[in-house]
Amino acid sequence: MNRTQLFENIKVRKSFLCVGLDTDITKIPKHLLKFDNPVLEFNRQIIEATSEFCVAYKPNIAFYESNGVKGWQTLQSTMDLISSDHFTIADAKRGDIGNTSAMYARAFFKKEESGFNFDSVTVAPYMGADSVTPFLEFKNKWVILLALTSNEGSKDFQFIKDTAGEPLYEKVLKNSQNWGNADQLMFVVGATRADELTNIRRLAPDNFLLVPGVGAQGGSLQEVAKYGMNKQCGLLVNSSRAIIYASNGEDFAERAYDEAKKVQQEMSMLLDKYLS
Repeated sequence: MNRTQLFENIKVRKSFLCVGLDTDITKIPKHLLKFDNPVLEFNRQIIEATSEFCVAYKPNIAFYESNGVKGWQTLQSTMDLISSDHFTIADAKRGDIGNTSAMYARAFFKKEESGFNFDSVTVAPYMGADSVTPFLEFKNKWVILLALTSNEGSKDFQFIKDTAGEPLYEKVLKNSQNWGNADQLMFVVGATRADELTNIRRLAPDNFLLVPGVGAQGGSLQEVAKYGMNKQCGLLVNSSRAIIYASNGEDFAERAYDEAKKVQQEMSMLLDKYLS
């Protein structure tokens, strides 16, 4: 899915919502435990409940690979449930020396080899260009590079300034744009860093931003849209817990539907406000 197609989907659904499939078997409703694969059943019902309100799904790979072979099989079966007009993100945060990164890229992008055909994968930039560029060699695939995250530990490194006073996260944003263009490269920017979005848009005006932290983590959707939206929307705002765990009862899918719809309606108004 290219940038134009992604923007078209945003306009059609009047939404820039990404639903995070961070499915933890200890948190799903107990009545699902009677199924042969409770996680897959949970994901199935969540996807069916939210698909009309979102443009993307983001499985957090750790929640699947922690269950070994069965977890990978569940992930593959989950991906089969997602329609091809939804953007898919492998939230894997990979990044290693070049030949290892190339293998990670094949794992998530080459369906004929691994069974997976994600549109994108999250990548850590700490090891530099040769750890990122192997992911960029795949046509019509995206790297979503960690830039400014919302966790408390982000202060340990991301705001360290060089002798010229430039924070490390700014260097990531600027240097990485020499590796790939806005049709290949997105950036992760936490919603709790909304005060930095104006600066981020100055440095990366055309790139899409994946913005986690709205909902359970307290980020403001209004602020993210105000300071982060560009002429093609340029935002994928992720919500995981606030939607998928809106209820731990038998009505969990209905409550997920309600929460996703509520977010979509707010996004629709924001799109009208900033793109009209």
